[in-house]
Amino acid sequence: MTSDPEDITAWLRTGPRTTTSGKLEARDVDRLSAIGVRHVINLALTDSDGALDDEARLMAQAGIAYTHIPVPFDTPDDSHFDAFVAAYEAAASPVHVHCIANMRVSAFLYRYHRDIAGMAEPEARALMERIWSPKTGDHPTLKPWAAFIAAR
Repeated sequence: MTSDPEDITAWLRTGPRTTTSGKLEARDVDRLSAIGVRHVINLALTDSDGALDDEARLMAQAGIAYTHIPVPFDTPDDSHFDAFVAAYEAAASPVHVHCIANMRVSAFLYRYHRDIAGMAEPEARALMERIWSPKTGDHPTLKPWAAFIAAR
């Protein structure tokens, strides 16, 4: 079996069903396919710096299902989370979830693990904090993310 493409920006394997990362490049599509990814969920905006052009078509060509849930970095909300939960739970496994820096994804999976999957909060937080912490990070738009992860 092919090993994880850990050189993809902010790569993280959270378990046998899920891998996450930041931005993808065209060459990464075949690499995801090679490790068995069957579905990709993208939380980045199409005009985000570094967004992969024509990502849906590239995934389709590789035989990977694709869901795009554009989440503005400064205004994540529960409608985005609800769409993510629906897509994630319906996705064929394994699934790869990405954005640009894996910050959106790690916050979304934190809430999913804590609120839906029943993972203990410290364990869910530790996974998120392998990428960043919306409470202690240095990004200029932390306030909406701190509120987002606090929501239940």
